[in-house]
Formats: sequence, structure tokens, C-alpha cells
Amino acid sequence: MPHLPRTAPVDTRIAPVAPRTDPAAVRIAPVAAPALPVPPPPPAAGPPTAPARTVSWEEARTRAHGAARPPAGRSVPLREAAGRTLAEDLRARHPLPAFDTAAMDGFAVGGGPGPWTVRGAVRAGAPWAGELGPGDCVEISTGACVPPGAHAVLPLEGASVSGHRVAGDVQLPGRHVRKAGEDARAGECLAPAGTPVGPELTGLAAACGHDALTVRPRPRVAVLVTGDELDHAGVPAAGRVRDVLGPLLPGLIDRLGGENVVLRPVPDRPAGRLAEELDRLGGADVVVVTGSTSVGVTDRLRRALADSGARLVVDTVACRPGHPMLLAELPTTRWLVGLPGNPYAALVAARTLLGPLLAGLSGQTFGPLPRMPVRGRVRAAPGVTRVVPVSWAGGHARIVEGHRAAFLRGAAVGDALAAIGPEWAEGDLAPLLLP
Repeated sequence: MPHLPRTAPVDTRIAPVAPRTDPAAVRIAPVAAPALPVPPPPPAAGPPTAPARTVSWEEARTRAHGAARPPAGRSVPLREAAGRTLAEDLRARHPLPAFDTAAMDGFAVGGGPGPWTVRGAVRAGAPWAGELGPGDCVEISTGACVPPGAHAVLPLEGASVSGHRVAGDVQLPGRHVRKAGEDARAGECLAPAGTPVGPELTGLAAACGHDALTVRPRPRVAVLVTGDELDHAGVPAAGRVRDVLGPLLPGLIDRLGGENVVLRPVPDRPAGRLAEELDRLGGADVVVVTGSTSVGVTDRLRRALADSGARLVVDTVACRPGHPMLLAELPTTRWLVGLPGNPYAALVAARTLLGPLLAGLSGQTFGPLPRMPVRGRVRAAPGVTRVVPVSWAGGHARIVEGHRAAFLRGAAVGDALAAIGPEWAEGDLAPLLLP
């Protein structure tokens, strides 16, 4: 990745967007301080230079996650913990299982080849008080405590019973017995802090003696949908379009780990309306603004951010679609994510910036994306990552048609989004954004 030489600190203040001669060809460079001279453009034969603030798709995701500061955790009952993130390691309060347990209905048998004499019965929840000697056995139920002296559990279907005598082949010592601590030792870390809490994890917590978990709250997200041309119900009138992002974003925010607390349309006019709406918002950790991220006459977001003294973290990304996306920290310590107004471009931008930001605010770790061979047709562009919908096709993923900036058809029927780098060739591995 080329970098501009600099001797002064990086300047993250907002600057006007420079025109591009070819929006499909972008070269990535870091933000340069205003005192430094802007290098001359490359020769006409090469790709045009991108604005200095543009970052790569991978860098944008890393910045969004790294900028977030998760709040302190709080203890909640297990039934309220699903959908949040562990703020502390989950540790076993006792061994799992806590005692030797029968894995089958049958007979817990003592030493020797048998036959064995039945000395009693053991049911789940009621341990047997005695101890088995050679030639002894007890009838036992799945989940019951295996008594001391037991050599193995002989399954009921493999036992030959005659009165109080039982015969059969126990095969191996310890057969069909779940040993105490086999799954986890007392005090062992079962899930580290930063793990998303799902139903399975709440069940595991209960199994090892927890009634509550210390978790981080879901980030609260307010959405402002800008545009004078939008109809919010029914078939749009002539020259108008249906608002797609209003219905799309609440479910996406929930899937990404946030909680949508405000969803409000904002007209483009009068000119100061967006800034007023931003000032009115309270109680949200993240504000999402759709549309208004570019440099058109009605695009007011960058001016509103500049006037408010916001700190820009990401301002345009070298990807298609969605490159005018942005991430800023507001003076109120809230975060603002700017998404393009075109539906698929907005979806790509949300997965690029909003998803990692919410993960960071939740305290989730930021590991590498899964990768898979991808096949299909996509137009490559120098220095640009193309994000396209894909569907599973055996051992690879295949690009789904219908992924221009305004079209959601491919994303709606696809199984994931693939990030196609500028050096990708058909069949190469590509990172996947899973649902």
C-alpha cells in the first residue's frame, strides 16, 4: 500500500471531498496534514490518485473496531443475558460433570467378568448409599450418580437378566460412564470475556452453577433516514422512491449486536434540518445517518460534522459500492456512522463500519474473517475492494448477480458477502462477511 511521506502529525479534520476522474480506480494513501504539499497526480496512463483520507476496506474495519471503548459490564440474570457480550471470563464453579454419571440406562457393575448380583437401583437425583464389590451391580438410569466401586455401566440392551442375576460384556473399564470433571475442571475458563452470549452459553453457565452473567449492554443505535424523495409506505409516487433503509436497518442492527432506539426520517430541506436533528438526539451510543454522505447540493452531513467539531475516524473507503461512508466521534462522546443512500451501498457500508464499531462497543474480539474460494464475474478495479453477495456452491462460493449500489436482490437471496480484493482471480480465497 503506497504512503505519502510526512513529517507532521496526521490531521483527521474534515475536508471537502476532491473530485475523482474515475470512481472505480482508487489508490489508498493516509491522511496528510494540511501544511504538507499535495503530491502531483500520476501520469494519465496510470490510475488517478484518491483523496488522501481514503483508507482500504480492511483498514476501515480495523479502525472502526479499534476506536470503540466498551462500557463497564453489569450482572444480569441468565434469562436476560442472551444477545449481549461477556464482560468477564465464564468459569466453572464446580467440575463438569460434578460426579461420575451414567451415560446409559442399564447396570453399574463391580469388578469381575460377571454375572453380577443386583443389590439395588439408582435413579437420577438420588445417589445410592452403598459401594459395589466384585460380583455386585445396581440398576442405574441415565444421568444417575455412579456408585463407588463401579467398573463400568452395562447397557440395558446388552444385559441378560435372570432374577437378581445379570450377565453381559462390559468391554472396557469406565465404559458408558461420564467421569467427574471430564468436560471441565472446577475454575476452568469456559468462555473468555468478549464472547457473544447465545442460548447455548447461558445453558452452559447454568450447568456450572451460575445464576447471572456479567455482560456488556447492547449499544443503543439511533437512525436518521435523510431524503426529500422518499415515500415511507406503499407504492411510491411518480418521481419518488420507497424508503428501503428504514425497514432494513433495525433488523440489521439487531443482527450486528445493537439495539435500535430511534428511527426517524429527516428531509433534506431546510439546509440546517439534519444538524438540528443530530442536536436533538439523546440516549444513543451510535447515530446512523443514511444518505447525505456525498458532496451533492443536498448532502449536509460532512458540513454538520465539521461545524460540530467531530473527530473523523474514517472518511471514504476504497471499496465499491459504499465508498462515501464515514465514521466520526461526536463531541458528546457518541459515534456517528454515515451510510450512502443507495440500499446495497448502505448495506456494505454498515457491514464495513457499523458492524465492527458495535462489536468494539460490546467488547467483542476482532478476529480474521473466514475465507473461501469464490467464483463468478466481477469487474476488478486497481486499489479497490469489491463487496459482492455470494451463495454456497459445494466447496466454493459463487457470486450472485444483482449487486449494483441501488440493488438489493443479490444480497437478499445470497448466503454471505465476499470482499474481492484488487488482485483477486476467479477461484481465489476471499474474506466472507457471514449473516
